[in-house]
Amino acid sequence: MNYKITSNSDMDTIELAQNIESEKFANMVICLEGDLGSGKTLFTKAFAKSLGIEENITSPTFNIIKEYEGEMRLFHMDVYRLSEVKEDIGISEYFKKGGITIIEWADLIEDIKPQNRLDIKIKIIGENKRIFSITPHGEEYEDLCERVL
Repeated sequence: MNYKITSNSDMDTIELAQNIESEKFANMVICLEGDLGSGKTLFTKAFAKSLGIEENITSPTFNIIKEYEGEMRLFHMDVYRLSEVKEDIGISEYFKKGGITIIEWADLIEDIKPQNRLDIKIKIIGENKRIFSITPHGEEYEDLCERVL
């Protein structure tokens, strides 16, 4: 099943991230896709804040992976620079570390993404308006969507 959520403001995006975070579980993987400025990092910041992470969350473009400590560990990945890399460089190891992984530009690593995950595609409709297309892969993610969307 595919869910469509309209965000008319940053606050709507923050609320969506908080709702999804409220149903978090170990080894959760969220794959974000969308153009520059679509809200991928805003979503991640809101999710992290709900996890109790006080650090400033920035896009890890030059680091690829940043780790944060909160109620659960958060592994924040930006794989934009890996678009030419076709093999797994250890990213998949994070999917089993008991934390939560959020991947920005996940569409660039299709072959590495885990089978069970939550795909979120963000489309810019206007200056502040976004359409979130959310697709759960696996029973845990389907249950999560049923509860919060």
